[in-house]
Amino acid sequence: MSAAIARPRTASSGGGNAQPAVGRKPFNVRSWTPLLYLLPAIAVFACFVVYPLIRTFILSASGTDILGRQSQFVGLRNFQRVFTDPEFGKIMLNTLLFAVYTVVPTIVLSLVIALMLNKESTVNRVFRTVFALPFAYSVSAASIIFSAFFNPATGLFNAIVQKFGGQPVGWLTTSQFALPAIAMTTVWMNIGYNVLVLLAGLGSVPDEVVEAARLDGASGFRLQWFIMIPMIMSQVFFLIITDTIQSLESFGQIHVLTKGGPDSSTTTLVYDIYMHGFANNSSNFGYASAEAIVLIVVVAIITLIQFTTVGRKVDNQ
Repeated sequence: MSAAIARPRTASSGGGNAQPAVGRKPFNVRSWTPLLYLLPAIAVFACFVVYPLIRTFILSASGTDILGRQSQFVGLRNFQRVFTDPEFGKIMLNTLLFAVYTVVPTIVLSLVIALMLNKESTVNRVFRTVFALPFAYSVSAASIIFSAFFNPATGLFNAIVQKFGGQPVGWLTTSQFALPAIAMTTVWMNIGYNVLVLLAGLGSVPDEVVEAARLDGASGFRLQWFIMIPMIMSQVFFLIITDTIQSLESFGQIHVLTKGGPDSSTTTLVYDIYMHGFANNSSNFGYASAEAIVLIVVVAIITLIQFTTVGRKVDNQ
């Protein structure tokens, strides 16, 4: 058979033009543009969040010398010291009680105030501004104001108590009242932001829903409880999460008002971290870092519980 079978020409046969590579795309600068915009935020996040978090884990497993410098590897010894500290149980109880004293009144009062100010009027506009003012105060400024209110001799609160025939109270010098007093200060500081968020949520409720509820006979308390509050549960849930985290991480008001006293009755986990890491040149960064990780775990557990309980109810609505 004289006819030869033609073979397909390949790039390696030396004849003809080579076939271009399939699947390779030319470099496009525009495809990298979003990442370039994100780089500053990523750099800041890595510098001020990721790196400190990694250093905290490293320090928690290390010892420190009298100058605070990292020394030998100690494993879980710092955590053992934290959990065997006789004061640790009291500190955790103070932390959780402070969260309860702060979050529950803040959410309830914010809801009541926001529902009262939801109607459009000149008076309500003035009151909205008044209730939003605490949001503009710094923690230090608000704490100094309340330290004057709590003054046992000339303070506003004792003047009110004496007006009704009571005896002066050592608000910040008595273990029984110190933690609730700081919680009261924190409620006042947080309530302005909460009212603004809830008012924004109430403003987004469709008028048709409210009118339909009124036609069905809902008014007053029933309208607020069964219609308005369920419609803003996503905002309420958001505030529960943020207020809880903020209360667990509170420091400034405690430092200004009581410095953890009297008798450690206002020492929370965050303030104890400060005491071991920075106060009085202690520089015990290993122990403080271990406490910081415990705080991270506590915040994560409480947040997870809130998401699996309150969060599911919000999603079901």
